[in-house]
Amino acid sequence: MRILLTGASGFVGQHTLAALSAYSDDIHAVSRRHPSARGRYRWHEADLLSEGAADQLIAEVKPDCVLHLAWCVEHGKFWTDPVNLDWVSATLRLARASVESGVSRFVATGTCYEYNWPDAGDCDEHTTPLSPHFLYDTSKNCLRGLLDSFFAQSGVSFAWARLFFLYGPDEAPTRLVSSLARALAAGVPADCSRGLAVRDFMDVRDVGRALAALATGDLAGPVNIATGRGVSIADIARMLGRLAEREDLVRLGALPDRIGEPPRIVAKVDRLEREVGFNAARPIEQGLAESFAYWNRRGGRGVSA
Repeated sequence: MRILLTGASGFVGQHTLAALSAYSDDIHAVSRRHPSARGRYRWHEADLLSEGAADQLIAEVKPDCVLHLAWCVEHGKFWTDPVNLDWVSATLRLARASVESGVSRFVATGTCYEYNWPDAGDCDEHTTPLSPHFLYDTSKNCLRGLLDSFFAQSGVSFAWARLFFLYGPDEAPTRLVSSLARALAAGVPADCSRGLAVRDFMDVRDVGRALAALATGDLAGPVNIATGRGVSIADIARMLGRLAEREDLVRLGALPDRIGEPPRIVAKVDRLEREVGFNAARPIEQGLAESFAYWNRRGGRGVSA
């Protein structure tokens, strides 16, 4: 199977690229800068937002499967970035070029923010209602509907991977886990809100493996990419404090709670585990230990995006 991966140099893309090598030796990666992932793949430098880039790329690679991760993901900005609209258009061009080239499978990524989160239950792909919150998730969900209809009439197998909360090596330093780990590694206070919110966190390396398994299978429709286990932000901060042996530096309540923050966002993962066959996610304690070790080797310093 010849696989084309977009967004290959991103946080998720690099780990997905590494995971794909277990499924194929004919992998083509596209991004604006060269991925740092090791392995056997051919890299194509391209900006899919440019007119004609998708057609040229698909014509050159002629993939059997497209795994589309590229999007605007600058931390703190992507929620309301107008470039979300550009990525909707770019993805539709990529989809049309894929159908015209004879691609048999297309997998794209959505977000858990598409859901209307239940206060107590888990987000289920079949039964949980969807609701708009920001331009980012609204754009993603509108795109999903367009792709679903387009690929259905074209006979292309289409899956939509809804990502939940990610952390791990190479994470942007201002994100939750990395910001706490960096502070603790540097020996300075790790400020946090009260941390009451419960979230479903998955190590990005497992996210990459799950996406690779989904792309190379035949399951169609939306699939949650998550662990199915909720953990509070406070517990994550405390675990990192214990790992650093600096629990005294963890300051819960030093930052204000976010107004209107949903109390719980946790996935139901029956489709991922039973239908995709992926259930090997590492425990949160192990993932956090490895994330802390990553930043501890750098003394809490360094910038990674």
